[in-house]
Amino acid sequence: MDYIIAEHRIRFNGSSEWLETIESLEGFAPFRATEEGIPIAIMTDSKEVSPCFKDVLYSSETEQVSNRFGRSETGYLFESKHVCGESIIVWKPYDEPTVYFRGDMNKQLVRFAIWIGYGIVTIPHQTVAIHTSCIVQQGKAVIFLGESGTGKSTHTRLWREHIEGAFLLNDDSPIVRIVDGKPRVFGSPWSGKTPCYRQESYPLAACVRLSQAPYNRITPLKLVQAYASLHPSCPPDFAYDDALYDYISETIGEVLAQVPLYHLACLPDADAARLSCQTVFGE
Repeated sequence: MDYIIAEHRIRFNGSSEWLETIESLEGFAPFRATEEGIPIAIMTDSKEVSPCFKDVLYSSETEQVSNRFGRSETGYLFESKHVCGESIIVWKPYDEPTVYFRGDMNKQLVRFAIWIGYGIVTIPHQTVAIHTSCIVQQGKAVIFLGESGTGKSTHTRLWREHIEGAFLLNDDSPIVRIVDGKPRVFGSPWSGKTPCYRQESYPLAACVRLSQAPYNRITPLKLVQAYASLHPSCPPDFAYDDALYDYISETIGEVLAQVPLYHLACLPDADAARLSCQTVFGE
């Protein structure tokens, strides 16, 4: 059972329960593909005893779920636990293209576990899932960065309401990949609370970091500022592993060498959307 996400072929093998769970996940259907060719990775459930953590590199708690990411003696390791007791463990050996999953088939846990597994196997291929909301206008993508609650979804909604032709590509985790030396943005099966699952990609025109303000003002950022604005929106789980961090840094370095990054201090109004559109597209 194959899925193609950001032009990476992922093959799911394993038990009927595992495959049925994957098929039932919201947002995955548009990425389903005929099983052919060589996948970048195989994702399968396992009855084997999972490895143990040697190093825990990052921990987080969200929506009644606690997560740990790190390394075992033989590869990368991730564990996600729900307060109700359900849990799932993911491990990826360094020396093989298989990602293993063991635990409860809670759909919330499985969705995020696959996102982690996908990141581990694709980051070395100039591919990064970025926490952002992405709009498309004139056949090009613009990604809006910011902490949760900053107003990313609100701002992209204002684009759709007030700028003709603008539409949403993804509202939480679009995927940026360097393709033929150029940054492109891909839709993904992970779109947060807004169901927007498009099997499409567009050249990246600009990145815009948002902050709330009692006025609307947009300014271009210099390279060091731009890097500091973009990197925090990349997966934090991978920031403390030297190899994964280097791959991410290489990819966003390629992005910032070719694409401007702006800071938009703004109100949640139509004028803010028009200002960012005029700045990026000159209209």
